Amino acid sequence: MLITFEGIDGAGKSTQIKELVHALTEQGIEVVTLREPGGTVVAEKIRLILLESSHEISSIGELLLFSASRAELVQEVIIPALASGKTVILDRFFDSTTAYQGYGRGIQMEVLQSIISVSTCGITPDVTFYLDLEPEEALKRKSSKTSILLEFDDEELDRMERSGLEFYRKVRQGYLDIMQRNPDRFVCINALDPVSVIHSKIKALLRERLPG
Repeated sequence: MLITFEGIDGAGKSTQIKELVHALTEQGIEVVTLREPGGTVVAEKIRLILLESSHEISSIGELLLFSASRAELVQEVIIPALASGKTVILDRFFDSTTAYQGYGRGIQMEVLQSIISVSTCGITPDVTFYLDLEPEEALKRKSSKTSILLEFDDEELDRMERSGLEFYRKVRQGYLDIMQRNPDRFVCINALDPVSVIHSKIKALLRERLPG
């Protein structure tokens, strides 16, 4: 089973993933948790390049780096884990590429879909939990900073964080459009709800959609 979490930066994906992993583990389910970009030696090095604030990268270069990281993760970790019957929980997957590089950066969808197909080896999540949060609210959650922040502990803004509020508005709209096109896979949850409420919804919806 492949479960993915999506949402703009600051929506609380990491918190909900931890809660879900704990719940599933208590049920005796073997879980593998991963993040994008990252998850392998090569992918983690690509992550550093993508998020290092001193680097300027073109939109196409950014797309290809994210995709290279994903290809390594899919082939080296995700496919073997799924084949062995493990549940894989992934913090971001190809929907992030569509939202961030497609809607946010303006790369043509035909180009995106072609690259996504190659990098994922055709793998699609069984269910995707989308934590919906307006960029302005994400900014309030990080009120001590001057920009929307990713869910990391770095004191300086990384390269993605510097993209600005309008960029994140486009990204959120992208997610909303993707969700409308994939209603059978997506579960939309209000990220402003309390952590415990969101966790309860995720567990209930997961049982409903994947009773086996």
